[in-house]
Amino acid sequence: MNNNWFAKLRLRKMVGVTLSLVMLVGVLAACSGGSEKAAEKTVLRIGVMYGGSDNEPYMRQQYTDMFEMMNPNVTFEIVGAINYDDQRFETQDSTKPVTDQPDTYEKVKELLTGQNPVDVMIFDYNLLRRLTQDNLLQQLDPLIQQDKFDLTDYVSTVIDGIKAAGDNNIYALTPTFSSSALFYNKKLFTDAGVTPPTDKMQWSEILSLARQVAKGEGEARNFGFSFNRYSNDGFSDTQTYAQALQLKMWDDKAEKMLVNSDQWAEVWQTVADLYNEKIVPTQEFIQQMNEKVSAEGGNDPFYGDLFIKGRVAMTIGEYYYINELKKAADNATKIKDFVPVDWDVVTVPTFPGNPEVGGNIYLSSLMGINAKAQNPDGAWDFIKFSNGKEWAKLKSRSLYEMVARKEFLTPIGGLQYNMDAFTTLKPLPPLSSDQEKIYREKPGIWEAQSPGYELFQKVLTKDMTVKEALAEWETRGNATLEKLKTDPTGGMDDGGGIAKPFG
Repeated sequence: MNNNWFAKLRLRKMVGVTLSLVMLVGVLAACSGGSEKAAEKTVLRIGVMYGGSDNEPYMRQQYTDMFEMMNPNVTFEIVGAINYDDQRFETQDSTKPVTDQPDTYEKVKELLTGQNPVDVMIFDYNLLRRLTQDNLLQQLDPLIQQDKFDLTDYVSTVIDGIKAAGDNNIYALTPTFSSSALFYNKKLFTDAGVTPPTDKMQWSEILSLARQVAKGEGEARNFGFSFNRYSNDGFSDTQTYAQALQLKMWDDKAEKMLVNSDQWAEVWQTVADLYNEKIVPTQEFIQQMNEKVSAEGGNDPFYGDLFIKGRVAMTIGEYYYINELKKAADNATKIKDFVPVDWDVVTVPTFPGNPEVGGNIYLSSLMGINAKAQNPDGAWDFIKFSNGKEWAKLKSRSLYEMVARKEFLTPIGGLQYNMDAFTTLKPLPPLSSDQEKIYREKPGIWEAQSPGYELFQKVLTKDMTVKEALAEWETRGNATLEKLKTDPTGGMDDGGGIAKPFG
């Protein structure tokens, strides 16, 4: 009797285990699209602009690990267009020829057209127009329509920027983007009885507000505006201002200076006036404040950031600056005589000729399918996943980048601010010329730019007029450009190598 009972119990266990295995196999088959599909191993080659032994783990963590975990039949190969390890440890001396910097676009093109081309290319926005014009990317619009891939909640800034570089077609998608906005101090505007800035204000309007809210003398001065969180020299500010206008210092071949123009003169005069009227803080003012803090035995946890200290009414800041402001407020009780800033944001200033465009939006993780992809279906599956809602939900916790889907764009730390300020304007269209190529092929080009710093200081001290300074910059710059025709290095001894970009 006992033997029969044990036999029945054993049979029941065997049946139970068998049923569990059957159910498990069914679940796995459902998750993987069927046992036949699960057994099929595929390789997906991902091209990135900059590779190397230290970059690959980061790229996998950022882009492929999650997809690979959910699709165990897929194996990724990460291929860098430019590998820093190739030249990082190479010794440069007089006995060896200078190593030329690689052409980024040509290296990307090699990944797309070589004998073993990549399936997906992850690249920066400044390459998108050239890649589409050279027919190196597959148009995504038919795939989006075919799979009914929902883009209705995509930030218009992202989609409009992508279409602008692709003749109103979509050749790439990006799950994240970076953006800046104009931060303003509510209290300083209230104290001055001035209406705060609003979205889509022009530069002239913002600078007019800056003049109205700048108050005080000496160490008690509150400034109206700063081009960034930290005080730069005036020449750097002219470069920032000119970049928003897409002004060039030289022509597309770097053979002629373009700075002696009415537009450049207006830029220089505008910035010089801001410094002379003490509307923007100077490096000297920052240094005096730092010396005072040091003399009193303290330290500055904000590293000279005058906006966070409540001394600047408006400044242009990146999205992650919000986290800095929040941390300062959360730790206010630990900081002597510190009062947290009551702030909000609006769009960065615009110009009359392009009121819908801002100069502080970056699409640095664009994903496109190679026109010669060996695994185009797998490439599209990966792009769909990386740009889908599930991925956006995970990445929405980032403090440094914003996700492209509006549904998951929420204020950091439960704060309340104008989120639309970061997503309203379109990015500046790519320049017609490849400025990166000029800097690479003519590393001595910096010598044509450097007189600008010296000459702008003379404008500030009123030793030269703006027109005189720009005319001299043109003359000295042209002399350098002429010299670079026969010596692209400009006499630089240590040129070459790979210039790794910030970020």
